[in-house]
Amino acid sequence: MKFFVDTADVAEIADLNDSGLLDGVTTNPSLVAKTGRDFVTTVKEICKIVKGPVSAEVAATDHATMLAEGRKLAALATNVAVKVPLTLDGLKTCKALSDDGIMVNVTLCFSPAQAILAAKAGAAFVSPFVGRLDDVGHDGMALIADIVRIYTNYPDFQTEVLVASIRHPMHVVEAAKLGADVCTVPPAVLRSLVKHPLTDKGLDAFLTDWKKTGQSILGNDK
Repeated sequence: MKFFVDTADVAEIADLNDSGLLDGVTTNPSLVAKTGRDFVTTVKEICKIVKGPVSAEVAATDHATMLAEGRKLAALATNVAVKVPLTLDGLKTCKALSDDGIMVNVTLCFSPAQAILAAKAGAAFVSPFVGRLDDVGHDGMALIADIVRIYTNYPDFQTEVLVASIRHPMHVVEAAKLGADVCTVPPAVLRSLVKHPLTDKGLDAFLTDWKKTGQSILGNDK
């Protein structure tokens, strides 16, 4: 499974990228607005930090303007994935951009039927929102299971399932069990994946025992 981080915080992205855990980034106008920075400048900076796909979302809702915005965003860097909403205009834009060899991430997917349309439109990624479905009493992971199963039935579909609206570590684990291709994770959730109380307890015990020896691996090399 690939890990994308869902943020527009350039410093956070750089730090996580140094860990070797990042395969890409997803952003949107709302995330960029939280930083108070210029959208285009921020996307350019992120694309220089991360080698993998960087999703940058259009702001328009009509096909003609989405297409123009998408082409401008794609011209910013070779690893930009233009993000469009799962509407008829969005799908039309996806088809036009993907035909030009541009990566497209079709976002705001909430049903298997929508995911089928995204794949037929040539999307590189489809982003089903599991957390938002859970919020309204639906089973977000059931949607992931349905999409993965459908895509498996049709090898000609090249669209990757990018699980979005991740709220906690178990969303990531369940998505991996189901065979999703990507999870885009908020920085706090991504960092929490490494945490386990038994790991902390074991490390404390090791450090206590090591301190008793009075030794130093580095010796006088410090």
